[in-house]
Amino acid sequence: MNKQIRKIITAAVLGIAVVCSAAAAEKINRFKVVTRHNPHVTNFDSLSSLTVGNGQFAFTVDATGLQTFPHIYARGVPLGTMSEWGWHSFPNVEGFQAKDALANHDFRRGHPEYYSLQIKHPERTRKAVDYLRANPHRLHLGTIGLDISDTSKIRGVNQTLDLWTGKIDSKFEHEGVKYNVETVCAPDADCVASSISLEGGAKDNKPAGNIAVAFSFAYPSGGHCDDACQWEADDNMHKTTLEAGKNSAVITRELDNAVYYIYVSWQGLADIRQTGQHKIVLRAKGGRLSFTATFQESPRVEGPSNTGAISSATHDFVSCAKASANRWRAYWNEGGFIDLGNVKDQRAAELERRIILSQYLMGAQEAGNIPPQETGLTYNSWYGKFHLEMTWWHLVHYGLWNKPRLLDRQLSWYATARDKARAIAQRQGFKGVRWMKMTDPSAEEAPSNVGSFLIWQQPHLIYMAELLYRAAKTDEERKGVLDKYGQLVDETALFMTDFAEYDSVNDRYILRGCIPAQETLKADSTINPPFELSYWLTALDIAQGWRARRGLEPDIETQQVMDKLSPLAYNTEGLYLAAESAINTYTDRRMTSDHPALLGAFGMMPDSKLLDKTVMARTLRWIWDNWNWDKTWGWDYPMAAMTCARLGEADMAVDALLMPKRTNTYLISGHNYQDKRLRVYMPGNGGLLTAVAMMCAGWDGCTSPVPGFPKDWDVKWEELLPMP
Repeated sequence: MNKQIRKIITAAVLGIAVVCSAAAAEKINRFKVVTRHNPHVTNFDSLSSLTVGNGQFAFTVDATGLQTFPHIYARGVPLGTMSEWGWHSFPNVEGFQAKDALANHDFRRGHPEYYSLQIKHPERTRKAVDYLRANPHRLHLGTIGLDISDTSKIRGVNQTLDLWTGKIDSKFEHEGVKYNVETVCAPDADCVASSISLEGGAKDNKPAGNIAVAFSFAYPSGGHCDDACQWEADDNMHKTTLEAGKNSAVITRELDNAVYYIYVSWQGLADIRQTGQHKIVLRAKGGRLSFTATFQESPRVEGPSNTGAISSATHDFVSCAKASANRWRAYWNEGGFIDLGNVKDQRAAELERRIILSQYLMGAQEAGNIPPQETGLTYNSWYGKFHLEMTWWHLVHYGLWNKPRLLDRQLSWYATARDKARAIAQRQGFKGVRWMKMTDPSAEEAPSNVGSFLIWQQPHLIYMAELLYRAAKTDEERKGVLDKYGQLVDETALFMTDFAEYDSVNDRYILRGCIPAQETLKADSTINPPFELSYWLTALDIAQGWRARRGLEPDIETQQVMDKLSPLAYNTEGLYLAAESAINTYTDRRMTSDHPALLGAFGMMPDSKLLDKTVMARTLRWIWDNWNWDKTWGWDYPMAAMTCARLGEADMAVDALLMPKRTNTYLISGHNYQDKRLRVYMPGNGGLLTAVAMMCAGWDGCTSPVPGFPKDWDVKWEELLPMP
């Protein structure tokens, strides 16, 4: 039995042992833990919007329970209506192509390397770059709100999101009339459903029963970071049409080459009319109204009279709400769970709140079929495109929380991107596939002077496929994972092997010609960033193990790289450098800003022959005391926590997760706030879930129970899996 197979078996046994030890305890009352963190909103605050969603479609509301005041929230957490399929491109009148952004960047490797870059000259190339970065962009599909003019006449806001059922209950008073608005999202369709009821008498001789719901549509902005709505655009740039039936209607939206449909159905007496070029109002003839609005990229065969017949689960509000409750109940009962209710440390309540709300946000916004963007399905960042280096933070937690189907759904997308990833590797003179950084569902690479040189997204496919294998419960499931991802693992490892460059002077392999995860370093001068080195060894080791599982011989060239990969470089003070070439790591302020990525070499990654834990412990202390934490990002805190845990610093691990910094702020909704641009940052939420899972279940070879939490913390957990 070879060393790799022994490692695999040992890891599996340890994983089983850890899970079983937790399961022996009394089962956690998951309903009690979840519902004690139901968000509660009492005013109109642009950072307090709440979301319903099914992971592929999300609908974010203000304090009225609908999207009544989108302009108030536009610079906070915007009121988005977004779906995986909702994308748009401005007309490409000048015929720009991906090749227009390519330029050879000479890293002196003996072959041309063509990268997709933000080239500024000549003018046509600059325009091409700008177009390719901004297109396609994610669509805001439409705003659905009460037809109320302003918030000045609204009193008594009392809004709660029931996390267990996925329902938002919103109560308020407007002009003496009490409103009760319930809002849910269907689990199996891009459908939002709402029930509205009124209480109270007439005021100023106006009847109380005047419920009006407005459907309003904007032209896409194509902005780098915004709510994707260009309300001031010429009305003739897009088209909105209404076809009305007795209790249903079809709204057709046409925006350049994009067309989609909103199927509206309602219960009760009401009529629907187009009151503006891009505004449609559904008005009830009484004090009650319930409706569903289903967004689709394709038209239905049936006519408008049957538009309410979506499916048995989403036909009306009642059935939609029931389906939502069933879906969320199953979600909360699936896989891992953590209960900090018995912990005496007062900080535990806030940490548990962040954990629960992060789980909800993932289920509402990041449980679909393509990798998520950093702002989820709330609003656009980087034009709504997703970043493959961030998939580690978005998706790894699904593997550790024992929800492999949600990881598999999104990891499956990589197969559709394979051909374009292979083309990137080929035009740069490498074998295998080189995964792009900033992209969209079509897997087109967006031009970037930074992203095109990143490499830490390369091993993600291997790492996450391994998590799927470890989470599989039967031999048949494990074989299915190997069959599905085996070739992708091989091709990814092939690029990684080829990218590692042999240094004949020192008889070693190095990584260069790249920008590391700490993006303050330059591609032309960076050699051997520590996190990337550790990740290279870890992923190549996994890839070799996969070959053994599939009955294949180890790859000889890969093994040569593994055997002679450079160790992590440190200075005379015994501190790891941000890169072997970054000798001024601790004297140049720019080097101690952005991500302290070198911590990921032993935290995100396991122990290896490349590192010295004593040096890493010393490095951690220096970073803790001296790093420019005001210039960090949301996932830096869980990354630091994982390093603390592996080094036996459990108290520091908790301190890292709760460090009082702006980019470690969690809003009432659970969203990880960064700054005025990024008010939502989902990698922070995913990173938190990854860290706490590892702090509970440990990692391969870990024998300490709950190794990442202080010994006096009574942490209860179940069904979590250890980290590699």
